[in-house]
Amino acid sequence: MTVDALIFAGGTGTRMTGSDRPKQFLEVGGKPILVHTIERFAGHAQVDGVTVVCLADWIRHLERLLAGMPYVSKVSVVPGGATGQESIYQGICQIHKLRGDVTDSVVLVHDGVRPIIDAETISSCIDAVREHGGAVTVSPAIETIVSLGDDGRVASISDRSTCALARAPQGFWLHELMRAHEHARAEGMEFIDSLSLMAHYGRDAWAVQGQPQNIKVTTPTDYFACKAYMDMNDYGGLWGGV
Repeated sequence: MTVDALIFAGGTGTRMTGSDRPKQFLEVGGKPILVHTIERFAGHAQVDGVTVVCLADWIRHLERLLAGMPYVSKVSVVPGGATGQESIYQGICQIHKLRGDVTDSVVLVHDGVRPIIDAETISSCIDAVREHGGAVTVSPAIETIVSLGDDGRVASISDRSTCALARAPQGFWLHELMRAHEHARAEGMEFIDSLSLMAHYGRDAWAVQGQPQNIKVTTPTDYFACKAYMDMNDYGGLWGGV
């Protein structure tokens, strides 16, 4: 069995104001957010390879950042597509070139701007794919969740104890994930993430409890929260055990 991480870093960060660079290249703890994320996976003993899908204009910059990284031989960088789904498909195609038509290759899809990911969660996702065929990292819902009607009225209130936030990594077998993407491309379907894509085509996923700090850095508020977590908890020590 092989394990590959597919790290999506193709976004431009339109919700991150006040910066002239994509959000994944903003620095926290002395290095870009994306580099922290790559290191978490490339340094994990069970991960055989890391494919990063990057904005084409920033690939050379990323390659320079990675040049001195201890696990750089594990990492390959490919350009993204016009959409997030298209970008992830490009990464899957790259991994397929490396692994071929096998049925025991695991892919963990992860956001490049989700750097606070620990080794235990990565391992648990790998185990869940091996045992069940699908995995999604989740965090408990800590606020009331409501559904809204078309008129803005609260239509229903969910039982918070049965709800969770779907996060990343999201893991599946490579051949199944690639087949689902090819079906979606043929049908012109777009999905918000790999979990939604795979669920649409009938693949169940098992929940892996992740740390609440495993946030996606999308807004300035997220950025400062992420920075605070790292500054207060010595990111390289607390989060970096592999």
